[in-house]
Amino acid sequence: MQAAPVRATAIPSFTDALRAVESLLMSSGQRTARRNAWTSVLEDRRRAKDRVEAQRVLDQFTAAGS
Repeated sequence: MQAAPVRATAIPSFTDALRAVESLLMSSGQRTARRNAWTSVLEDRRRAKDRVEAQRVLDQFTAAGS
């Protein structure tokens, strides 16, 4: 008696599944808008981090001059 062949297929991750559904449901314009919005969020975070660092340097400079 011979064993039945086993088929192994990769189960997509939850993120992959969501991306697939998104691509089916959303037009390319909406995807572009979401991508642009996320890029803006990341850029805002970077600028905020830069402002905090600049303020820290100014505070150290001011404290050293006193």
